[in-house]
Amino acid sequence: MDGSTSRSMRIATPSETNLTSTVLDQDRRILLLTAANRGSGTSTSALAVAKQLAQMSGGAVLLVDASDTPDNLSQQLGLGKLRGFNDLLFDDQTPPLPQDCIVRLSDQSFDVLPCGLHKRGGERLDPEMLRVLLHKLASDYRFVVIDGEAVYAGADSLVMGPLVDGVILVIDADDTRREVAQAASQRLVQAGALLIGSVFNRRRYYMPKWLYNNL
Repeated sequence: MDGSTSRSMRIATPSETNLTSTVLDQDRRILLLTAANRGSGTSTSALAVAKQLAQMSGGAVLLVDASDTPDNLSQQLGLGKLRGFNDLLFDDQTPPLPQDCIVRLSDQSFDVLPCGLHKRGGERLDPEMLRVLLHKLASDYRFVVIDGEAVYAGADSLVMGPLVDGVILVIDADDTRREVAQAASQRLVQAGALLIGSVFNRRRYYMPKWLYNNL
């Protein structure tokens, strides 16, 4: 496991009904966060869920960056030059071990598996290799939270969906149309994923937030 690293990044709590208590009541250890389209705030939501799970469960939590976008979680945390998820699944020449890729952040209550250095090109996820990796990670952590690619940006989340214990769909309240969110949900369910809830980002409050939170 990598030495302690401090990465400054504000973690905002998404404006949704708290899903953490629901997850804690169930036997769900591996969670995938995805969205219909890119730019919906999946990384922000994944950070918030990982932090809440670490605080409320008292167990070890791993946040996995499985998104290949240029501004993904790894880039935002300053971990873009480290090996990680893609190297574990696609590097056939010098494959690393999971414990050599995981970063412990000194200023956060969870660990991070960066996206990695390997450039995938057209390579697709192998479900069996992914299953083995997720099983290994779940054996070392109470919760594994995956920041996944958007449903309409590629096939990754449809491959991951059936292999995790629950999927949370992130919705941009300003930009994600209801029909698009419903279609993305249907695609995930048809792929065999278990949808356990949704996160609404950037929802506008028409009353003071403190009052809204106490309703």
